[in-house]
Amino acid sequence: MLPGLPTLAHLRSVLLALGLSALLALSGCDRLAQPPQRVLLQALGLQIALTQRSIAEALNLEPGGLPDVSRVRVEHQEGLAMGDQRGVRLEGRFDWRLAGDPIRVDSPFELYLQRGEKGQSWRLARPSGSGDGVNQNWLTYPLPLRGEHPG
Repeated sequence: MLPGLPTLAHLRSVLLALGLSALLALSGCDRLAQPPQRVLLQALGLQIALTQRSIAEALNLEPGGLPDVSRVRVEHQEGLAMGDQRGVRLEGRFDWRLAGDPIRVDSPFELYLQRGEKGQSWRLARPSGSGDGVNQNWLTYPLPLRGEHPG
């Protein structure tokens, strides 16, 4: 063994440490990519409210109150392009009930979210067809910032 050269055990330790660091960095990125639970609850509530409003308008009825959304379980998540922005598509299950209804329902969901330009906010995104037959157009709706209440 030559003096000043690392031993095989030392090289293994360094490689193991680098490998663990890379693994933790990757898992950290995945965790950061998923919106916080609060954002998921707000987005699902808004999605239900928008759907309620569309149905009420089509039937010439008054829309109901805001739904109560709870217990969101994300089962699948993937990034996607939304025009020149990046977004995330989430699938899973959640519990909810309509305002004034005692029955809580467990339902599947598909949700599209877009991160705000400064990374401090989120927007609910909904597909709105394609102008050119190739690229998907999106309607987006802002979600309240931390500490704000939906209006």
